[in-house]
Amino acid sequence: MRLKFVGMGIMVLSSFALAQTPTAPELHLRGDRFRPLTYSELTPGQKAMVDDMMTGERKGVMSGPFNALLRSPEMGDAAQKLGAQLRFHSVLPNRLNELAILMTARFWNSQYDWWSHHKLALDAGLSLTVIEAISAGKRPTSMQADEEIIYNFADELLRTKQVSDASFKAVVSKFGEAGAVDLTAAMGYYCLVSMLLNVDRYPMPDGVKPELKPVP
Repeated sequence: MRLKFVGMGIMVLSSFALAQTPTAPELHLRGDRFRPLTYSELTPGQKAMVDDMMTGERKGVMSGPFNALLRSPEMGDAAQKLGAQLRFHSVLPNRLNELAILMTARFWNSQYDWWSHHKLALDAGLSLTVIEAISAGKRPTSMQADEEIIYNFADELLRTKQVSDASFKAVVSKFGEAGAVDLTAAMGYYCLVSMLLNVDRYPMPDGVKPELKPVP
């Protein structure tokens, strides 16, 4: 640290040193039942989770379930790392990964998860027609061949808690056994996300209305 002397040996910090003083990051956390936390009140374990997220592939974005996950930071840090792996490094193309995520959010009626991944799915190339059909609780009629493979697998798993041989073999034939595992894991992770958001009654962003309507 650079210092300069003033008067009879009195030392003060230079402007350079003052500029290097670290400031607590703004987390911009939201929540309902789980009160939004600030960085200054975090425990060392919670700060470790936040620091991992600030320097990881999420680039510091902590909206969604992470305010709740901070209540169990060791598990929360492991969960967010698993989520990053499944979201950014899946064997599946991003378009198909987002399809499975939207189906999971629709299954749980998770309003925030649906809203946050709706645009991501569009940006990844999933058609609005497919998205709107899933939102309405209907089977899309205009899916690409690889989308239909993912839809069949995910729909069976969510509805029946099982997957038929035909649907399993279709995923493995197209994406390998790793694809079947990554798909199942992504759905499982977003079940966790959706449940946490629903338990918290996580608020929508200001001015945003829930998009999902009740389905029979």
